[in-house]
Amino acid sequence: MATGNHSSPTAPSLTIAPRRNWRLRAALIVAVLLVALLATFWSSIRGYGQTGASYGARVACSCRYAGGRTLSDCRKDFEPGMELVTLSEDAESKSVTARFALMFAQTATYREGSGCVLEPWKR
Repeated sequence: MATGNHSSPTAPSLTIAPRRNWRLRAALIVAVLLVALLATFWSSIRGYGQTGASYGARVACSCRYAGGRTLSDCRKDFEPGMELVTLSEDAESKSVTARFALMFAQTATYREGSGCVLEPWKR
């Protein structure tokens, strides 16, 4: 048996450099906080989004089909702060769809004698 000095190769270090480590932890903390905030306020955001889309659809539908104005002219009737509401119309069914921030949509349809009627909210 040989009793020579056998040197074993050193194992690679599995630690992350300190600079990367704090950045990774900070990014993780920020991500967790953003998810927590979104979860906390989601019902409020959803309520405001659905209400804004419903208001936009109803006002624009009435303006367009009861008032006979163009859809672009109907945007003048919106309240301040409704810049995120987009409008589209279906002339064949006499309806206007409003979308709030591309997340929530609502459609109002013109019915003779009743005016513009909103579709029920989808949950």
